[in-house]
Amino acid sequence: MQLRSENILIVDDDIDILELLQRHLRSWNFHTYRAVSVKEAVTILRDTRIDLLITDLKMPEIDGFELIKFVSEHYPNLPKLVVTGYPSIQDSLNAIKSGVVAYLTKPFTKDELKTAVDGTLQADTNNNPKISTNETAVTKPANQDSEPYGDIIGTSEKINDVIQIIERVKNNKATIFIKGESGTGKELVARAIHYKGKFSRAPFIAVNCGGIPENLLESELFGYTKGAFTGAEKNRDGFFQAANGGTIFLDEIGNASTAVQSRLLRVLQEKEVVKVGAQKAEKIDVRIIAATNSDLKEMIKKETFREDLFYRLTVVEIDVAPLRERKKDIPLLVDKFLFKYGVEYKDRFVKITPEALAILNRYDWPGNIRELENIIQRAIIMCDGTIEVEHLPNSLKFNINFPEEELLPLKEMEKRYIQKVLNATENNKTKAAEILGIDRKTIRQKLSE
Repeated sequence: MQLRSENILIVDDDIDILELLQRHLRSWNFHTYRAVSVKEAVTILRDTRIDLLITDLKMPEIDGFELIKFVSEHYPNLPKLVVTGYPSIQDSLNAIKSGVVAYLTKPFTKDELKTAVDGTLQADTNNNPKISTNETAVTKPANQDSEPYGDIIGTSEKINDVIQIIERVKNNKATIFIKGESGTGKELVARAIHYKGKFSRAPFIAVNCGGIPENLLESELFGYTKGAFTGAEKNRDGFFQAANGGTIFLDEIGNASTAVQSRLLRVLQEKEVVKVGAQKAEKIDVRIIAATNSDLKEMIKKETFREDLFYRLTVVEIDVAPLRERKKDIPLLVDKFLFKYGVEYKDRFVKITPEALAILNRYDWPGNIRELENIIQRAIIMCDGTIEVEHLPNSLKFNINFPEEELLPLKEMEKRYIQKVLNATENNKTKAAEILGIDRKTIRQKLSE
């Protein structure tokens, strides 16, 4: 008997249905795998090439809908056929939305099963998602509503709130405090404040306070005089002097030591800096924008951040929302990165399918815009002109949270394992006994206990 090339996975908690399906499929020369639970099915999928999934919907613990969602994103090219004894219009609609090609109601005849299987496999052959077409790719033409504000991309209410504040502060030198999670684009906001205002021709100096060793931060910010410390061979200006007349952006200000905080407080109060090792203060005219993803109020309670400095830094506060709270902006951000890295890596604009974009829209983005940018960059490298679901990392796709297995007596665990081996050997007790290292009589005794 020449087996067909397709491998079919059958998933159903009803053993009788499993055997019936397997028997019919084998009679048509299909090679089959079977699983009595979603967990077993996922294990098989991870280790085996499967060409068709046949699954029930109603199963204990984790139902078939969870499996369909998982397969739709982890194995988007795998066709799916649902066989269920509890049909409903809503279940049918949900299954179709999840990419199910055919829907078969129990009881069914052998001919109905064959028609459904052949139709599902044929539909996959005729509509292979790997072949990109203009109809399956998303291309969004730029319009007036999606024009960026500086380098800030978005039209959501959260972003519009930020832009309105920028418009208010861009032409004055009030101290500004930007708060937001890591990767939300706090530096882009600081740059927009500077470059959109009347001081745009003056210097903009960005300093990552968390990226400079604590013992060097003070001298890097305020400068030093010759002989101030070992290695100080000449006078040197700091970042504040370099930013004179313009803007200095202090990112991760929460990492500043108490000594730096004291000096910074003097700058804000007196508008002057004193170099390390110097006696004379220098007047400066600089706008200070600070940012952090730390909870400064909590640090104040722990006395690791000065309360007086906090209130001087927060003359104007700008709260940059995390990406999960402005998902409306994701398509615009995706377009930006598609163009940026498409040109860089592929010498052309790269597209993205609606299915892949839907996953990006659904994900909560704990790493915010930085994480989105990294994922698009990676996907562009991996794709061939169009980003599809398969080019996205598994961490973004639907995953099943399996319940923890209950603790059972040793006898029960032993009985279950014996039954598992019997299922794998198609109830061949001789073969099962060889695998288990016991005789057939012992198998009968263990199962009857």
